[in-house]
Amino acid sequence: MSEMSAMNRKLIQNLAETLSKQVKRFNKTEAECLIRLFNGLIGDQTERRVGNGLDRGKFRNVLHKTFGMTDDMIMDRVFRAFDKDNDSYVSVKEWIEGLSVFLRGTLDEKIKYCFDVYDLNGDGYISREEMFHMLKNSLIRQPTEEDPDEGIKDLVEITVKKMDRDHDGRLSFADFDKAVREENLLLEAFGTCLPDAKSIQAFEQHAFQEPLEH
Repeated sequence: MSEMSAMNRKLIQNLAETLSKQVKRFNKTEAECLIRLFNGLIGDQTERRVGNGLDRGKFRNVLHKTFGMTDDMIMDRVFRAFDKDNDSYVSVKEWIEGLSVFLRGTLDEKIKYCFDVYDLNGDGYISREEMFHMLKNSLIRQPTEEDPDEGIKDLVEITVKKMDRDHDGRLSFADFDKAVREENLLLEAFGTCLPDAKSIQAFEQHAFQEPLEH
């Protein structure tokens, strides 16, 4: 019995009940499965401060292995989007709240989430510099290109032209929101920060299958 599995059934069930009321997307059984999964992930966390939740490394592992994310900068931002209280750990509540948007969010929630991920410095705007950084990171380099940065700068200008509705040279939340509603494909314009349908399905099948009785 590890100390985490001692977080016994009753405790998990109570927590699941509370969290499923707070986070409308998951029912009690699903919340319970997600708590168990969370405990399992923490169980093999090397650091002893397991009380705080999932650390960045563990969380990025999940994003990479389960949801196929590869971009370091974006994974880091997703971690920050989940870690609402900025304590460098994703607590069980943050895990379930984050997954509710990640797996089953409405368009509204996803727009807000993606904007938060892309607003690298948290000032409420996505600047040209931020776009440049993210696109430079996420685009595959062609070895033949003389100066790939030029191509990325052009792409940034095209994006600003298309999405910057108030013409101040950067994207406010309102700009981003409007552009995505008109063209849903722009939701992840600056990098993959949401799972695709296939990995959502695989995750849910794995997470929500009937737990085996011990």
